[in-house]
Amino acid sequence: MKRISTRQLRKWAGDGRKITMVTCYDATFARLVDAAGVDAILIGDSLGMVIQGHAHTLPVTLDEVIYHCRAVARGCARPHLVGDLPFGTYQGNVDEAVMNAARLMKEGGVQAVKLEGGAHCAPMIERMTRAGIPVMGHLGLTPQSVHQFGGYRIQGKTVDAAERLLADARALQDAGCYALVLEGIPAALAERVSAALAIPTIGIGAGPHCDGQVLVLYDLLGLDGRFAPKFLKKYADLERVVTDAVRAYGEEVKSGAFPAAEHSH
Repeated sequence: MKRISTRQLRKWAGDGRKITMVTCYDATFARLVDAAGVDAILIGDSLGMVIQGHAHTLPVTLDEVIYHCRAVARGCARPHLVGDLPFGTYQGNVDEAVMNAARLMKEGGVQAVKLEGGAHCAPMIERMTRAGIPVMGHLGLTPQSVHQFGGYRIQGKTVDAAERLLADARALQDAGCYALVLEGIPAALAERVSAALAIPTIGIGAGPHCDGQVLVLYDLLGLDGRFAPKFLKKYADLERVVTDAVRAYGEEVKSGAFPAAEHSH
């Protein structure tokens, strides 16, 4: 089975067919996501928070993202795979950024890379695309800029900020991005940006008018009851399911009910 390509995603967006994307980090969940028919998987630097327990994404290294990309790639056959370039891997010189992106594709087994930032990223995006590296952009609430923003705040709320974001989106498209994540911006602005671009927009906390949507798999499965931002819809309550199952296991081990005869050789 062939993986979904950048070309297919753009065709679907042009046809008005919404794109489904989730963020996951391991082979088991990748297999389940594939079976569910999701179009794309982002192996995000959000693993720093979801997997590693950090307060933000900044400590994540390129080697760590590559490790998780390989795991996801082994676990699924159909979804389009995108690897996040972590903080510090593309903020320096363009040559270093291109080499890091090439490593992520070559060693991680993904089809594209994602990076955060606006028009100032255009030169490196142009170089990456000329080198055969598909790039997905990311605008709005960009988590790697959490300290610069002073927290996780909705972006593009003023007229000037909205105009800057729209100009950034056009600059990323012109530089060669094949798709764009819009995170944490007003729905009306996301609709305006999506209408202005020829490439797909993937929204998270950006309303219903993008060409697709992305959520972190752990979030939509309800694995952390403490995390409940406005944009998130939880499609399951697996925190309770997992806790109850592990508690039941522990009680049966302590009582001697497990393992029973049928579980013994």
